[in-house]
Amino acid sequence: LILMKTAKLLSAVVALLMAFSLAAVGFGPGRASASSHREAPSISMDPAADNTDVYAFTSPDKPDTVTIVASFWPFEEPSGGPNFFRFGDDVLYEIHVDNVGDAQSHITYQFRFNTKVGNGNTFLYNTGPIDSLDSPNWNVKQFYSVTRLDDGKATELGSNLKTPPSNIGPKSTPNYEALSNAAIQDLSDGSKVFAGQSDDPFFVDLSLFDLLTIRKLPGNAGGGVDDLKGYNVQTIALQIPKAKLAKSGTAPSSPTASDAVIGVWSTTGRAATRVLQPNGAAPQLTGDMVQVSRLGAPLVNEVIVPLAAKDLWNSSQPSGDAQFLAGVQDPEPARLLKALYNIQVPPTPRDDLVAIFLTGIPGATQPNTATLKPSEELRLNMGVPPSANPNSLGVVGGDLAGYPDGRRLADDVTDISLKAVAGAAYPLFHKDFTPDPLAAQLGDGVDANDAPFRASFPYVALAWQGLASVPHGVVANDCAPAAPPAQPTAAPGQPTPAPQPTVTGMTPGMPKTGGGLGIDHLGDIYGIALGAATALGGLVLVGGWAVRRKATAENIEK
Repeated sequence: LILMKTAKLLSAVVALLMAFSLAAVGFGPGRASASSHREAPSISMDPAADNTDVYAFTSPDKPDTVTIVASFWPFEEPSGGPNFFRFGDDVLYEIHVDNVGDAQSHITYQFRFNTKVGNGNTFLYNTGPIDSLDSPNWNVKQFYSVTRLDDGKATELGSNLKTPPSNIGPKSTPNYEALSNAAIQDLSDGSKVFAGQSDDPFFVDLSLFDLLTIRKLPGNAGGGVDDLKGYNVQTIALQIPKAKLAKSGTAPSSPTASDAVIGVWSTTGRAATRVLQPNGAAPQLTGDMVQVSRLGAPLVNEVIVPLAAKDLWNSSQPSGDAQFLAGVQDPEPARLLKALYNIQVPPTPRDDLVAIFLTGIPGATQPNTATLKPSEELRLNMGVPPSANPNSLGVVGGDLAGYPDGRRLADDVTDISLKAVAGAAYPLFHKDFTPDPLAAQLGDGVDANDAPFRASFPYVALAWQGLASVPHGVVANDCAPAAPPAQPTAAPGQPTPAPQPTVTGMTPGMPKTGGGLGIDHLGDIYGIALGAATALGGLVLVGGWAVRRKATAENIEK
């Protein structure tokens, strides 16, 4: 009802849907590509500080709250012991919220971790079954604090909070779901928090890195392999009352409320100086924290930013995104599509992508403020209620509560981005442009996450179990069959993924790959299109200009 009463929002979204429908020849349910895993030279060597994904959405079962999920440490193999994965004690993890629209962090949540070893005379992570977060059998425990900064003013919301253990196996962690749920804790301001290991909620076929291979033509008809299947990540999740995020201190009553739109991103930082010590002593850390990773909207640094600028991107702030303007106005992938295959891509400068991904869609995700500064942030309109029938293609699929209005765990952000970078949304700004039919058919063929999401906060699926892990499709035939952790049903407002496949009596942590998916010359063409179009998320990248069609770089700098 709120949306029906909001003509401005509806008109903006309807226009966007019409633009996409112009290219909807053979429109199908294709899925996503990697978001920000190992995307830059420096951070690829520092996985504990590597942001992989950020999600922000109105909580489907608590619509007066917003859930923000930030993932770190890509490609965690569940069986990776005896020193199992954990957050970095020497890393500052932060989640930022811009509730003004000026590309500044007005609300910052800081997370600091510390690890305590119970018995230093054993190599074991645990000396018996872990049946609670206080179990004396758990030898390597990690704790953390949460501090909120409001325009620099700090308030500690929680300290000595507990993380769950890694999901080692049925003997060590016999009831992992209970352990994970026990780590959901209340903060002093009425918010909830979870920090610990989970399944990586992103899904993607990384075959595009094999010379842009696509397994099944034309890309939107399934047949892909989820290369993140069976891997875990370190997850930080917050569930925050909307009134605690809105500038006015009151939950927005409608999508057109003056402070309904917020921008979200996460960062990690390390001490400026690290000095190694002899005799196995801990390194000496001194100096201010230096930002080493940054992530807001998906697919930015990983795909679009050239190698020479990737580390610069990770150290930069949204307020300085104008420095990356040239790379977005004339994106290399779009030029590749045109030069090699004569695909009809929009001409430069790409003002359509600026409007949709850098300033927000007017009347939908664009902050209603005179202080708006274009920048790369994941923008969420808190006045839009959760969808009763979610569509993983978000706004493109007619679901106004999905990406690019925030990002839900099941949103297919890459397929949405593929279609837009190929020109599907360009008619919204240039009515005389006819998109290439290929624009609506790009995809990687991966249909859903490898495990169903939880029905309530923190929503992410449980971490995969070490003993049940089947790396790269190899089945340990001589070990007793073991299933991954039991998963709750899908959350309200979240689509239910397909059942997990079983191999030789076991539910594998990783799929078998290849076989019977012949790639011919046409496949190469579609593969090039896929890889190039994947860039869109990166187009979210580079802020720095206004939504005016003919705006110049000088106007944006102002």
